[in-house]
Amino acid sequence: MAKKPLTKAQIVAHFAEKFEMPRKTAGAVLEEVVNLAIAETKKAGSFTLPGLGKLVLMKRNARIGRNPATGATINIPAKTVVKMRIAKTAKDAIVPPKK
Repeated sequence: MAKKPLTKAQIVAHFAEKFEMPRKTAGAVLEEVVNLAIAETKKAGSFTLPGLGKLVLMKRNARIGRNPATGATINIPAKTVVKMRIAKTAKDAIVPPKK
């Protein structure tokens, strides 16, 4: 079975131990990074976290889709979505490229 992902509390505890700071401070730093990423993505349309990836706002055009249950065609409205583009260095570190 796959290992469970780290919780926010575990990430905060890791940063607190690694940088020898109180957990409250480590939690505040993590919260500020998240808030900065959200604010910059809203304002500028993208936010880059060097070495990890880039949050990007993308506009999807309206299109015609199909209801899989009935087969009827439906109109899907245009909308804005957020995507995370993973940095090449992070991708290659997690899943090494084939040679």
